[in-house]
Amino acid sequence: MLNSITHYSCSKHFQDYPCCHRQWKHSGHCRFVHGYSRSFTFWFQAKELDENGFVVDFSSLESLEKKLRGQFDHTFLINFDDPLMDQWKSLHDKGALDLRIMENVGMEFTAKLVWKWANSILANRDNGRSCCNRVEARENDFNSAYYQSIPDWFLSEEVDTK
Repeated sequence: MLNSITHYSCSKHFQDYPCCHRQWKHSGHCRFVHGYSRSFTFWFQAKELDENGFVVDFSSLESLEKKLRGQFDHTFLINFDDPLMDQWKSLHDKGALDLRIMENVGMEFTAKLVWKWANSILANRDNGRSCCNRVEARENDFNSAYYQSIPDWFLSEEVDTK
């Protein structure tokens, strides 16, 4: 059971990932190919600060930024079940677009996906000292989605000492 231990926290923002996608099942205009410059804000927490006094050393997040750029920078995102898959793959093969196939291209799923990426990096590096507990995935100034959760491996270290 989670107790009332105080944690340190910080956030890091990444922006300018221009990409396009479509929600082919949508009955409205979202079924058409359209694009945004996506951005992401990650919130981190730690049970204790590292040797530099940081929750997360932002300079150590280069691999996360590289993963974000590889997935979302000038790419075309489609759902795995898009009925035009063969055409999109053909255009990719011809160099007309840089295709990325996702379970779901929506911002809600994207927020959860990048939350997993951040926690994979932290779990392997910090031995449970820090985690990502929230991500905002933003498609523009008006629309965003959040995914918020604390990884089980972070909670498992929580013990009630009272």
